[in-house]
Amino acid sequence: MAVILIVVTVVWMALVSDPAAAQQSAQPSPDELRAGKNFIATTLYSEQDDRETLKLFQGLRVTDVTDGLDKVGLTNMTIMSPEIHPSWKDTKNYKHRFIGIAVTARYVPTNRPPAPAMETKAFDAWVGKWYSELSPEPFAPLLRPGTALVIDEAPDSDVGTIGSNNIMGWKLRGCVGVVTNATARDTDEIATQEIPLYLRKVGRGIRPGRNEIESVNRPIECGGVLVRPGDVIVADGDGVVVVPREKAREVAEYARGIMEGDKAARRNLYKKLGLPEDDSVK
Repeated sequence: MAVILIVVTVVWMALVSDPAAAQQSAQPSPDELRAGKNFIATTLYSEQDDRETLKLFQGLRVTDVTDGLDKVGLTNMTIMSPEIHPSWKDTKNYKHRFIGIAVTARYVPTNRPPAPAMETKAFDAWVGKWYSELSPEPFAPLLRPGTALVIDEAPDSDVGTIGSNNIMGWKLRGCVGVVTNATARDTDEIATQEIPLYLRKVGRGIRPGRNEIESVNRPIECGGVLVRPGDVIVADGDGVVVVPREKAREVAEYARGIMEGDKAARRNLYKKLGLPEDDSVK
């Protein structure tokens, strides 16, 4: 009896101390479930909080952050599959690297009939209507300086949801990098534009006739891991890692120690080998 009382008390205290847990513990009604129910809450953060969080991660590498995640008990839980790789690399100035705050979007394959052959004017109108009504980019207003767009899409699709045009528009809004667990097109131009892009593979087709927007700024899966709006995304030549926002400070502090120790050790080796120091050890 005493054991049961203790367990009930502990659970009650946990719910009281964590309003989000208390909210999620409420059992939704069958009608709510039939209408669709999200069980992972989206937490909103201020621009100031985002800036302060990004400052903690400035200059850190994926490997440093991975070590920090190990330290907080998240070993191999938030490292994206190595299939998610940089579309292009700049091994001199590392312009392919980025650190950003996640804004998420999810596109799903369509089940609508494809367009029949038609005249150019009619086809262009059909394409425009699909873009505006079925597969738009409603997440665009959420992109601000320091954000990273993370897209969940069918990984085997052959559709360029991301292209050289719209990715520039996202950059104009302040987006520092884009990650998708699927595809992108115009990859030569994106490399020339030097906009960081991490993807599974190349896709060629346009969105009309192929996919539809499903949700924005909801928890998604990308590269085999959970990504929530507001999480920290770190990407470089070693891949992509996600830092849960509530662990950001602790992870960053440990990761910085790892990075500084690595730089000091390599500076010493550079000196012994008679090599000039480069930016990676400064």
